[in-house]
Amino acid sequence: MEERNDFSLPEKDYGEQILGIIRGNYSDDEVYEKLQEYHENDIASIFEKLTAEERERLFRVLGSEFMSEIVSFLDDIGDYLSELDADEAADIIEQMDADNANEALDELDEQTRNEIFELIEDDEIKEDIELLNSYEDNEFGSRMSTNFIVVKRNQTIKETMKTLVNEAAENDNIYTIFVVDEDDSFYGVIDLKDLIVARSSVELETLIATNFPFVYDKDIVSENIERLRGYSENMIPVISSENRALLGVITSTDIIELVDEELGDDYAKMAGLTSEQDPDESLFTSMKKRVPWLIVLLFMGLAVSAVVGIFENVVDALPIIVSFQSLILGMAGNVGTQSLAVTVRAIGSDDKMSLKEQIITILKEIRVALLNGVVLGAISFLIVSVYLFVFASYSSSFVFAAAGCVGLAMCFAMTISGFTGAAIPLTLYRLGIDPAVASGPLITTINDLVAVVSYYGLAWVLLLNI
Repeated sequence: MEERNDFSLPEKDYGEQILGIIRGNYSDDEVYEKLQEYHENDIASIFEKLTAEERERLFRVLGSEFMSEIVSFLDDIGDYLSELDADEAADIIEQMDADNANEALDELDEQTRNEIFELIEDDEIKEDIELLNSYEDNEFGSRMSTNFIVVKRNQTIKETMKTLVNEAAENDNIYTIFVVDEDDSFYGVIDLKDLIVARSSVELETLIATNFPFVYDKDIVSENIERLRGYSENMIPVISSENRALLGVITSTDIIELVDEELGDDYAKMAGLTSEQDPDESLFTSMKKRVPWLIVLLFMGLAVSAVVGIFENVVDALPIIVSFQSLILGMAGNVGTQSLAVTVRAIGSDDKMSLKEQIITILKEIRVALLNGVVLGAISFLIVSVYLFVFASYSSSFVFAAAGCVGLAMCFAMTISGFTGAAIPLTLYRLGIDPAVASGPLITTINDLVAVVSYYGLAWVLLLNI
């Protein structure tokens, strides 16, 4: 048999290799040298597998600067910092970007946070942390990074390159260089590539893009994140809403995290939760997030039951129709959820939907639901007819009337569900309310009410006197 050479790539998961280095018979210098070859995120991924003693040794071997880069990738930074002395934790915090440092401090209890904060010797990072904390959590000012390079508008190419070289060691976000006027107000940006290839005789002004996207520090994240994502820029400047001073930047990594948070929040709301659920949160916290919507849905469910009670005489005279109730309600709920998902996605993709676009969206969902209702109503009519002929002893006129009632009710309920699934989130959007609160359970319960009224109403009109 011909021998085959294996040119497969190495494994992407380096966790076992890193654990082997940490737990192997290596000196501190050898551990430091070997771990330099791995990405900080890969090292952070094995932290939960290490003992407290191993993590303590890692801090001693790698030093605060390297460790600050590693812990930035941890989901539970607070737990790790709590294992260290306050002086050691302060050393790590001091090496981190202000936004990451602020997030790390937020995971600590108030007493520990204040103790570590007071031990930070760098006044600049303390000021940056205090600035971030001055904003609400839903404002861009609280999420911005102060890690960026800024130059003056009146500088020369040579002066700008000197500034870049001097600041690159402290600020690793160098691909976009920000330009301010003499009063520190934001003026524009320079692409690093343009600066590198520019001749020293060229005017700096010719390299500056002045019509660059930006956000104000007090702008709400959820209202602007889709717009920022569409620019695909490495960094977006954050400008003071008071004097247009350049305060910070939102990096592409920040945008990804913010989009993920918004999607998680929307998913939670569409599932009938007040906020996204953490797998590690307490039982009582999880209950508090679920019970408010469940109470609302309970009363709406009681309304559905009350409507069924109104048609008690129909149910008494025609008990067979109860067999098909769940069919009507289920299909109506499915259509409403589909329309809701499509509409919320459309709103998210276009943060400035005009009234005309909203009406077009509603009409489209109605047409789609109507056509699907005609198809599924016809299929239901045939299946119910066959079922009643084979397994029941009703007259032909009753069989066709009952099957027609099911088919018509399904078509009508699905059409109305398509309308409510699109109209409710768009109405909330126009009122300035997050459309995701038109959650799946809420839409489904509303459509159940519509389906019950239409089904039993048609049964009362078409079947009760046969």
